[in-house]
Amino acid sequence: ENERGIATERIVLAGFSQGGAMALFTGTRLPQRLAGIVALSCYLLLDASFTAERDSANQATPIFLAHGTYDSIIPVSFAHASRDRLEAAGATLDYRESPMDHQIDPRVIQELGPWIRNVLAG
Repeated sequence: ENERGIATERIVLAGFSQGGAMALFTGTRLPQRLAGIVALSCYLLLDASFTAERDSANQATPIFLAHGTYDSIIPVSFAHASRDRLEAAGATLDYRESPMDHQIDPRVIQELGPWIRNVLAG
């Protein structure tokens, strides 16, 4: 995207499940500032190395996490642990839970529009 003229600070990394885990992993370790990170129904990969590998460029990057309380693929306890780990590290975090399985809640999609507009405006 940088080669296409889009500055890194105008990019929001987003993903669901494995894609969300990759967005969290990459976004928190990237040495260039992002506009935001969206991680749906996932968890923080390689939690044990997070503190040592996290890059200060994205210390204050807003993160939007959402998870289903009945997720049969990635237990909600993984989301809680990721949320707690990110909050303890000082992340700017919006966390949502929905009573659903491993899927995306349409209400979360509606909330993401204003959230993304806000992080791109900031």
